[in-house]
Amino acid sequence: MSNEIQDMGPVDFVVIEFPGNRMTGKGMSLLVDLVDRGIVRVLDLAFVRKDADGSVTALELRDIDDDGELDLTVFEGSSSGLLGQDDLDEAGTALEPGNSAGILIYENLWAAPLARELRRGGAQLVAGGRIPVQALLASLDAVEAEGDSAAA
Repeated sequence: MSNEIQDMGPVDFVVIEFPGNRMTGKGMSLLVDLVDRGIVRVLDLAFVRKDADGSVTALELRDIDDDGELDLTVFEGSSSGLLGQDDLDEAGTALEPGNSAGILIYENLWAAPLARELRRGGAQLVAGGRIPVQALLASLDAVEAEGDSAAA
């Protein structure tokens, strides 16, 4: 394993669906800011569209909404080679027909020093996960409802 890889922070991926192919660009300036501040490093960024017949098509990383406002050229060349066509097809299975998605693979630079030291001490990540905000909110609502019924 090369020193560069040993010094990396955790790498995550997300698939973000845009219903009706409506990519407004909201949030992209925040992603650029995270990169500029050295919090994350974009390893791969790709966009796909799922047609009504279920076929998945890769989209060019440009002004993909065709309104002249969403400029993603800052991310052109952000391709580590981790994302292949099979990954794009798999991401497409999560989409509803007529929708599109962004697929982002990023390194958590903020965690790199901690991860590096843990690895040097012999530790290894054996499990991980992500809790979607919607699931967290539903869980909190359920706990609140239980508390309300217990108090009644």
